[in-house]
Amino acid sequence: MIKKILYTSLLFLMTITLLTSCSVNNVSTNIDKENFSHYFSAANVEIYQSENDINAHYQFIGAVEGQDCQVKAHHAVPDKINARTQARQQAFDNQANGIVFTGCALLTQKQLAQLNSSNDAQQCYAVIICYAKAYAVETKPKKDG
Repeated sequence: MIKKILYTSLLFLMTITLLTSCSVNNVSTNIDKENFSHYFSAANVEIYQSENDINAHYQFIGAVEGQDCQVKAHHAVPDKINARTQARQQAFDNQANGIVFTGCALLTQKQLAQLNSSNDAQQCYAVIICYAKAYAVETKPKKDG
């Protein structure tokens, strides 16, 4: 009986020690508010097919681009969606809330080799680059007439 009480007490103390020692540890992550805001910033930039589709007053902010790199031949091919998202993030960083894509270009390893002095040629097996025009679009629709 005494052995059972000692065993139960020891088990209880070990459990309490284990639980309290874990609660003292601080958890550190690489998530900060700025990175989080930047990651979702593309959602704040609306995609238009052309300037004619913008139904409000707008102002041209500037040209933007985004790219996606395939590092090795056995890695996933460059993704157009990632390149377009990066361009939207760049537009947002330039205070734009609208974007019109003008095109995307896929550069293969052979084409990148011809640009051997560029950083992309040295680091990427293939790369896709998407080009766009960024606009500041008024949130109130423009009046016709």
